[in-house]
Order: sequence, then structure tokens, then C-alpha cells
Amino acid sequence: MPSAVSPQWQEKATGFFSTSGVKLKEAGQSAGTFVGEVAKDAKGNVADVAEKVGSAVKTRWAILREPSTRHAMQERLITAAATTGMFFRKGISETKDKVTVGKTKVEEVAKKTAQKSKTILTDIERWQKGVASTDLFGVPIEVTVQRQEFSKLVPHILVKCADYLILSGLNSVDLFKAEGDKKVIQQLVSLYNQDSNASLPEGLSPIDVAFLAKCYLASLPEPLTTFELYDEIKGARSSIHVMKNILKKLPAVNYMTLEFITALLLRVSQKSLLNKMDARAIATEMAPVIMWQKERKPETYRSYWNNLSRSPSKKNMDPAPTYSAWDMLSEESEDMDASSLIPLDDGMPTDFGAIDIVQCLIEQHNAIFTDANETVWR
Repeated sequence: MPSAVSPQWQEKATGFFSTSGVKLKEAGQSAGTFVGEVAKDAKGNVADVAEKVGSAVKTRWAILREPSTRHAMQERLITAAATTGMFFRKGISETKDKVTVGKTKVEEVAKKTAQKSKTILTDIERWQKGVASTDLFGVPIEVTVQRQEFSKLVPHILVKCADYLILSGLNSVDLFKAEGDKKVIQQLVSLYNQDSNASLPEGLSPIDVAFLAKCYLASLPEPLTTFELYDEIKGARSSIHVMKNILKKLPAVNYMTLEFITALLLRVSQKSLLNKMDARAIATEMAPVIMWQKERKPETYRSYWNNLSRSPSKKNMDPAPTYSAWDMLSEESEDMDASSLIPLDDGMPTDFGAIDIVQCLIEQHNAIFTDANETVWR
């Protein structure tokens, strides 16, 4: 059922809506007029700005078209282009140089690092072998000197052998050439492997004592002259001055031991009329145990210290073969070339360069080792 509305309220509502419509229409007209004016002003402003920019560009273009200005600008552009190109080429060149230098440095560092790593690993292996056992034979010389009881930078066993020979053995014929008694040598090796500071028993043959010293030198993992300096030392045999400087590169223990042993050999050579061993003969015998290259270690002496604690019993040994004189003669090959090389000791070719070096160290000992505490025996 529709509600009853008072005529008075109807009249007021009609008047309100009528008035509102008029006001909205007026507001819309006013807003339209304002927006139009703003747009017109903006359009005018843009036109003004465009006109001003155009005028400025036109003026600048006119200036640029003038011959003097155009020539100056061309010069500036050419100069700028040339400068830019120069800096660009210089930058590329410097970059290439830096890359080349960097590559070279990287290669050098890599090479040195690899060599250093190899040396360190080798040293670790050598030291582990020396520290892990009480043996004297086959142990790096620096390990032996470090753990011995006296301060001299020479292995105790060599000092004992030298003292023994100086007192009672220099006149022995074929000293350092004749082979010692194998059983006696093995007993002495066992003695010094148990106690590196032991003294030599009394009554030994000088030949055995000299051969013991040779065995010790041959047992070292690296020769007294070292592998690294082999070529340099070998190339310096014609100059005492150069030899002196190269030998100073040796580790202190190697240098002092080399001085000591060559001083002993000098004393032996001074008795050559009695012992038949001059400097050349001694050098021929001692060079293989003082100076050798890698892969050319004097293995002949190894049987004197290897497997001493595991000597084979008679039951396990094969019976010794028996030969008649005729059988021994018949073993020689009839086809053998008489001019073929005769291998010495372990079959290695003779290193005459090393022999020359050791002979030089013996004969010129006092001139070469002037900076060392020269070994003197009473």
C-alpha cells in the first residue's frame, strides 16, 4: 500500500532537484570554460617555446654554416677522433701487453710452484725415511749430521774412518781401490746402523776402513755434489775461481763433508809412492761415490747394507755350483768383440767428467776450499 506523502514535502523535493540541476549545469559550464582557457594558454606556451628553440637552432646552424666556423669544427672533430683513436689503440696495446706479461708471470709462477712442490715432496720423503729409522746407511746426510752427538758438520763415521787411516793406514797399497772383506764390512755397517756414534774396533785393516767410507758415501740418497749442481760443477773444471763459487751453492753439510773427504784423499795421494794411489787413481775410484747423476747411483755397494738382518740360512740357499777350469774357460763367448767397452763395477759407463772434477778437488784442494775451515790432522 503506497504511503501517503504530504503535498508540502513534495513541493520542497521538486524545488530542491530543480535547483540542483541548474547548479550542476552552471558548474559544468564553468569547468569547461576553465579547461578551455588552460589548454589555450598551454598551447600558446608550447608554441612560444617551439618558436624560441627553432630560432636558436636556426641561429646556431647559420653560425655553423659559416666557413671559418665550419672549418674550426671540422678540425676539432678530426682532432677529437684522432685522440680518441690513439687512446683506444693505446688501451688495446697496453691490455695486450698486460695480458702477455700476466700470462708469462702465471707460467713462471706455475713452473716454480710445480718445481718447488716436487722438491718439497722429495725432501719430505727423504726426511721421513731418516727420521723414521735409526739407520745410518741410506739416510740423507743432513739427517745424520743433525742427530749425531757432536757439532761438526761431517758424519761421525767419516771422521772416525779418516782418523783411523791418518794414524795407521796411509801407506796401505791400493787404499780406496782394493775391495774390503765383505763380512767385516757388513758387521761394521750393522754396528753403525745401531749406533751412529760408535767407534771403530781395533785391529781393522785400513783397506776395510777405506771401503767402509766408500760404502757410506755410496749409500746416500743424493751425492755430496747434489743432482742440482751436477752440470754446473762439471762445467767448471777448467776454472778454480768458478769452481769455488759454484761449490758455495752446496748445502753447508755437503760442502763441509766434501772438503773433509777431499782433504783426506789429498793426504792419501801424497803417499802415492808407497800406496800406489796418485790423485788420478784415487779420483777414478772415488768419483762414482762422490758425484753421480740421477738414475746412475752406484748400486754395486748396496749388497753391503741391504737385508743384513735377513741373512739367508744354509737350508734355503741353493748349492754353490762347481766348475772345472775347462768349464770356466768355455763360458767365454767366442763371438765377443774385443774392442767393446768393459763395464766397471755396476756396468754403468765411466763418467770421466766426474773423475776430472774429483781429481781437481784433490789436487787443488787448498786453493778451492780457502773459505772453509780447512781440515788439518796432527
